[in-house]
Amino acid sequence: MRAGCTVSRLSAWAKSGPEEPLILAAPRRDATIAVVISAVTAVVFAVVANRGALSHIQRLDDSWLRLMISARTPPVTVIAKIFNVLGLVYVTLPVRIAIAGYLTFRRRWWHLAAFAAAVLLSEILIGPVKAAYDRPRPSGSLVATSGASFPSGHAIATSVTVFAGVIALVPAGRRRVAWGLAAAGFAMGLSRAYLGAHWLSDAVAGLLLGTSCALVTAVLVDRVQRGRRRRHGIPQATPPRAARPADRP
Repeated sequence: MRAGCTVSRLSAWAKSGPEEPLILAAPRRDATIAVVISAVTAVVFAVVANRGALSHIQRLDDSWLRLMISARTPPVTVIAKIFNVLGLVYVTLPVRIAIAGYLTFRRRWWHLAAFAAAVLLSEILIGPVKAAYDRPRPSGSLVATSGASFPSGHAIATSVTVFAGVIALVPAGRRRVAWGLAAAGFAMGLSRAYLGAHWLSDAVAGLLLGTSCALVTAVLVDRVQRGRRRRHGIPQATPPRAARPADRP
């Protein structure tokens, strides 16, 4: 089989099927949310970069760590360690590959682009940001740690994966909001603070950064998708599927 024939078949397969749904149902609202969360993220990172402000944050972090140590029990520690494992690359990477594979199978190219861009952006940021802050970790961690403490890489990886995954997999609407709230609870990263692997502010900053990556990339890819639709004269709202004769009353 010639290469040109193979490429043409792949192109036809990629373009076949109904027009892909828009990533966002309310782009202005979602863009506003993305801007607000990104602004909050920037403020948190700016505050931590200030030595005077960091001293106040450190007192709060110390108090939280003491509270976590005093509240530790074997059952809760086991649960926290399980959540800790869920944030490791050995778990997040297969999940990311599975989501990307599913979106490819469904030919949701715009959703795949938003998901992949969010993950890539977060991975690009983690190393340089940690190196720039170079914050020491708490002592006495119950799990193995490496590198700087701020922000929590676990919280970034988990939050960007679950939030970008929800945006890519769940249709816009109330279901996406419900899944997003559930994702927020899962991605909090408080298990790392409980285990003494991170300060509380590390986990909060990581959650905000991962969430910002997911939202900002979704907004940007959605704008590109809408621009393509306008250029090709495709309606921005996908018309409802016509009822089949058997479905009609």
